[in-house]
Order: sequence, then C-alpha cells, then structure tokens
Amino acid sequence: MIPSIHRQGSSTFGLLRYLYGKGTHEEHVDPHLVASFDHLAPDPGRDPSATKQDLADLLDQPLHLLDTDQRPEQHVWHCSVRAAPDDPVLTDDQWADIARRIVAATGIDPGDGAGCRWAAVRHADDHIHIIATLVREDGRRPDHHRSGQRAQAEARLIEADYDLCRVTPGDGTAAKRTTSAERHKAQRLGRDRAAREELRETVRRAVAGAASTHEFLDRLKDAGLLVRTRALPSGDLKGYTVALPGDRNGNQEPIFYAGSTLAPDLSLPRIQERFATDSASPVASGSERPVVSSAPAVARRTTAGAAWMALLVLDHGGDEGAAAAQIAATGEVLDALAKTSALHTRDELRQAAWEFERASRSHTRAEFRHAQDLRRAARDLVYSGPAFGRGEDGATTAMVIDMVFFLAVAAAHWHAQRQHAQQAEAARRAAAHLRAAYQQAAAEPLTVLRERGRRIAPSLRRHHATTVHAALPDFAEAILAEPGWEALAATLADATQAGHNPQALLTQAAARRELDTADAVSDVLVWRLRRMVDLPAYAPAPANIQASHLTDHQAVPPRLAAPSASRGQRRR
Repeated sequence: MIPSIHRQGSSTFGLLRYLYGKGTHEEHVDPHLVASFDHLAPDPGRDPSATKQDLADLLDQPLHLLDTDQRPEQHVWHCSVRAAPDDPVLTDDQWADIARRIVAATGIDPGDGAGCRWAAVRHADDHIHIIATLVREDGRRPDHHRSGQRAQAEARLIEADYDLCRVTPGDGTAAKRTTSAERHKAQRLGRDRAAREELRETVRRAVAGAASTHEFLDRLKDAGLLVRTRALPSGDLKGYTVALPGDRNGNQEPIFYAGSTLAPDLSLPRIQERFATDSASPVASGSERPVVSSAPAVARRTTAGAAWMALLVLDHGGDEGAAAAQIAATGEVLDALAKTSALHTRDELRQAAWEFERASRSHTRAEFRHAQDLRRAARDLVYSGPAFGRGEDGATTAMVIDMVFFLAVAAAHWHAQRQHAQQAEAARRAAAHLRAAYQQAAAEPLTVLRERGRRIAPSLRRHHATTVHAALPDFAEAILAEPGWEALAATLADATQAGHNPQALLTQAAARRELDTADAVSDVLVWRLRRMVDLPAYAPAPANIQASHLTDHQAVPPRLAAPSASRGQRRR
C-alpha cells in the first residue's frame, strides 16, 4: 500500500475533471465515488443528475467562511493510495475504509466533527485518489504537517489488517519518484525511461571517481547533457541543473532538473563532500582530464583490492561514517563498471548499479576521506576505457564482480542491522544482478582454468586435494565436489610454481572472510588467490602442452616431488 501526497493545487474542479475524465491514455475505467466526508456527496460518475461542479462546490464551501484575502491560494489537498501489484483487488467498501483511515491519520479529517471536506474517487482496480479542501468546517486550517510520513505509517497498519504485501518503510532519503506524467511522456517519445531517471543515472556516472567540481561538470557535458550553473556573489558555484537535449516543454524550452531533485545526494554540496584533498589522488590541475595509464585489466585488479579493504571495514564495524562512505563509494564503482564493461555483462551491471543507488544513501553521514581508495579505483575504471569481454580484461572483470558481490552482501547486512529496510533490500537486489553478471563474466576464464586443471597429472591433483583438506577441513569435501575444483587445482599449481606455499595461501584466503555465503567456494578461492599473489586472471595452457606430456615429475614442482635417487646420483 503506497500513499503519495501530491503538490497542493488551486482548483478543486480542475482536479475532479481529471479524476472523472478518461485519463491521459484513456486508462480511467468507471470513475466513481467510494467515500466522502459526510457519506452524502454527489457522485458525478454514477449519478446522472450530479456534476463535477456540484461536487467541487460542496467541497469548497468552507472557503466561504473566510474573507477573500484569508483564503489559502493552494487549498486543494491530493493524495493517491495505490495497492501493490501482488495485492488482491479490493472492494469499494474496503477502499472507503482505507480512505477514512488515511484522512484521519494525516489530520485532514481527524474525527472531531469539524474536519476538512474530502472525497475519495476510484477509477482503477488498484488505487484511489483522495481530494480535500484545506479549510476545516470551523474555518481553521488543518494540522497536516508531515502528512506524507503519517500516511505511510498508517499504510503499514492497513497492510497488516488487510493482509496485503508489506512495503518496506522509508526514511526520507529515497530519490523522488517519477510521476505518471513523466512516464507517459517517455512512452510518447519512445524512451525506455523517463527523463528524470535517465538524468539520475548519467549524473551518477559523472560523479563516479570525479575529483573536482570542474571535472564533474565537464563529464556531464561530455555525456551530452545541457548544463547550467548558479554562482554566489563570491563567484563560488552554488548549484547546477541538467537537461536532456530532446526533453522540452510546450514552449520548446529544455526542461532542467536540479541535482537535488534527482536524488538527495546529487546536490552540488553533497557531491563536493566526496572530493577529498589527497596528495595520492591522480588529479590534474583545473578541469583537465588526468592521465591514467592503467589498462582495463589493471584497473579491475586494483578495484578488486580496494573492494577487499572496504569489505573489511564493513565486516569489522567501528566508524559508522567510514562504513557509510565505503557503501557510497561502492555505488561509484558499480556505475563505473556498468559504463566500461563488455556488452554481455553490461545490462546486469547497469541494473545492479541502478538498484544499489538506493543502498548508497542513508541518514548516516558518510565520511568520504575514509573511502578515497575505492573512489580512486572507480576513477581508474572510468579512465582506463572499455574492457574487452575476453582474455585478461574479461577474467579480471569476473574477479572484481566477485569481490563487489560480497561487498553488496555486506552492505545489505550493515543496513539490516541498523533497520535501514529499503537500503538493505536494495543491496540484496543489486547482489542478485551482480551474481548474474558474474556468471556471464566468469564462464570463459573458469572454463580455461578447468581445462588446465584437467591436464594436471593425477598425483599433483591428489597432492592439491590433500592441501585443501589440510587448510580447509570444513569445506574440503564440498570444494572437491564442485565443478570449479579443477580451476582451483590449476590456481594452486600456478601459485606453487611462483614460489608460494599453497596451504598457507588457502588458510589466509579463508581466514579473511567467511565462505558460507558463496555459491561456489572454489570460484571464490580462485579469484582470491590469483589476486593475492598477482597471478594472471586469464591463464590458458600453452598450445604445445598436451595432457599426456605431463608426467609426475614434470607436473610436481621439484620441492614437492618425492626423492627417487641417491645423493651421489643427484649430485652428478
């Protein structure tokens, strides 16, 4: 049950004309009254002798108790109440009860016998509209302060009483919803999304890793947006507005949106909080674009390391502001990944970034000085350019998605502990999209590693299986039964060849964070080990090596092979 308080208006008749009309796309079906302040209001929808003007005059009668100069100009209160898609179709009597509860909870008609006059109109199965005049019967103004929050609280009770879908309660930090008019306009213009949503995504991508206001504004212009700025008398920037070139009003003028109307954390002051003075930050002077030499694979490997450190901050608790900053910076990383990843993972990453946007913002103030490593990683992703879907680029994309997935899960847990219901749910939805993106990105590199694992001599595979049992006794049987075990065996062989102790590496990788939430423990260990010891993420076997050529002594590193000769023979 979702109540929405709309902007106050000045024409009761004008709103009634819309409610009883056909709708913008003739979507209004059988408009009729389901409830009113006195149960006797005329219904222009069902009573042929009643008109919309009759109902408007009845609702506006309290205005005449006031002198003309005392009447509020914006006297029309409007609230829509919509059921969730999975809710059953409610009857008129049920909607009437819901309307009475909403006007009582919001202070419109508190039940004292002198409340405002109101009427509830239904013109669809799933919602009603409540219209009221903001002058009480005694001539006083109603106490409807914070009516939106009061309506939301009552909606939670209504959901419980009628056994409807439970909507997660909000905390006032969500981005403004797209209006029906904006959605219909997007449909008319053939756009997938409304202008507000498209602008929100574009502005977020411009924020990702930006290190200065000039760089942020330049990115907006590079993305093709129309940008206006406002300055204080001192010359400092006060704010900005953006518009899509093709989004125009009736006078063919661009429709500009302030950043704060796209989302609370996209106002210019909130964006500037992300910019930290840091000598290590690769920021050029002025608005010049910094030179970043990292290839996409290097940038992704760096991002995986930064995400790992952010994960430790969330897991270990402590500074709330630092944790909130890491979560917000995770949103920047997702925006950068969605912008630069290959086509086969881009849609899922874009959806993950879109969902995580809600998780990146709460009432906990983010201290961004603690999240500059993750923000620099997002910056490297942006400036390293698009990644290929194959080879080292594709494999390191799987590596970083695997790490960011765990970061999204940790963010959901962090929010849930603090009763941030909407943020926790958004992080969980983002994690689901990241899981799908990972499966797409990891398919080829893991297939290559598994093929290499199959070519390893049986004695070496048995040796690595023993190592897994020794390092991870609680997970060993599950790991050895997973399809990814062969890829892990190849990774252990590579680590051993590079001079590392595989048992110590496995113990270290598992000790840093629990593995219970992993879909495939072997996959997680593959990426952790290859990142920890800087092994290539994409590691195909040399073309001239066949499985039959890998004898036991060729496959087993010298320090692991059993002695088979005397000391004198070895000396010769």
